[in-house]
Amino acid sequence: MRIAFFGTPEFSVPSLDVCKAIGSIVAVVTQPDRPRGRGKKVVFSAVKERAISIGAPVLQPQRLRGGDFAGLLRSYAPDVAVVAAYGRILPPDVLAVPPFGCVNVHASILPRFRGAAPVQRAILAGDRTTGTSLMVLEEGLDTGAVFARATLTIGEEATGASLTAALAEQGAALLAEALAGFVAGALQPIPQSVQGVVLAPPVEKSEGRMDFSEDAQTLERKVRAFQPWPRTWIVTAKGPIQIRRAKVLGTASAPVGAVLAATAEGIDIACGFGTVLRVLEVQLPGGRSLAAADYLRGHPLAIGKRWDLPQDHEKVQSLSPVAREE
Repeated sequence: MRIAFFGTPEFSVPSLDVCKAIGSIVAVVTQPDRPRGRGKKVVFSAVKERAISIGAPVLQPQRLRGGDFAGLLRSYAPDVAVVAAYGRILPPDVLAVPPFGCVNVHASILPRFRGAAPVQRAILAGDRTTGTSLMVLEEGLDTGAVFARATLTIGEEATGASLTAALAEQGAALLAEALAGFVAGALQPIPQSVQGVVLAPPVEKSEGRMDFSEDAQTLERKVRAFQPWPRTWIVTAKGPIQIRRAKVLGTASAPVGAVLAATAEGIDIACGFGTVLRVLEVQLPGGRSLAAADYLRGHPLAIGKRWDLPQDHEKVQSLSPVAREE
C-alpha cells in the first residue's frame, strides 16, 4: 500500500509512524517552515522532523490550489492519502489523485465538532466523552463518510494538551486497525448523520482573556482547554498574568471579579451567576509557574477588590502574555 501522508503538528506523528509500519510512504506533505516564537526562529514542523528521520520525501507546497501540486502528487503514485491535522483543506484535484481516496484522522466523534478545534471545543462544552473518526475526505468541512470510530473518556482534569496527545495515539491505533480494511473494501464508509452536527471553529487568541462575568465552570474549562495555546490570562494593573490551574468552588454573593480570599489554598474570585473560581497556579510573563501561595508572597491582594482590570480598559485591549505556539 503506497501512502501519501499529510500532517503538520505533533498530533500527526503517531499516525505517520503507523503509515510507515503498515505501508510504504511515498511522500509526506506538511506546512511550509515558518518563524515561530518570540525570536522568530524558523523551525521544522513535527511531521517534517519525523519524515526526515525515517527518510521519507517531504513536500511543502505554499499553496494547494491554482498550481500543479496535484500533478506533482500524482507523480508519486499513491494508492491512498492519509490526512492528520495537516491544517489546510485539500482541493478537489488533490482529493482525486489517490485511487482509494483521502482518509482523515479526525479528533472527535463525527458529526459532533467538525472543524479545526474539536479537542478544545469538547472540553469547553463539558463533554464527558469524545473520540476519533476515520473519514473519507470530500469537499465539505469534515462532512465525509466515516468507516471507523473509537471513543475516549474526557477526564475531569484533561487539558487541551493531554487530550490531544491521547487522541493522537488513539487515532493512530484506529488507523492501524482499519486502513488496510478500507483499502481492501472490507470496511464500507457510512454517511454521517444530519442530526447532531456541531462545528468546532479555530480557537482565537482573544478567547484566552478571562472574563469573570462568566460562570466559574465555564472559566475552569477554558483554563484546561486552552493549554498549550492560547492559555488563559487576566490583565492586572501590573500587567498580564496567566491562569494555569483553577477549580470551581461553591457560591457567593459578591460583585463580579472581587477577591473573596487569598490564602495558601488559592485565590478565590467571585464570578458570574454567583459562582466562585479558585485560582491555584499562575505564571508571570517570562517566569515559571507559581502556586497561588508563592505568588501571594510577593503580590498581596486586597479582599473585596478586583484583581483584574475591566475588559474595556483602554490600556489592555491588545495585551497577552503568550505568543502563538504552533
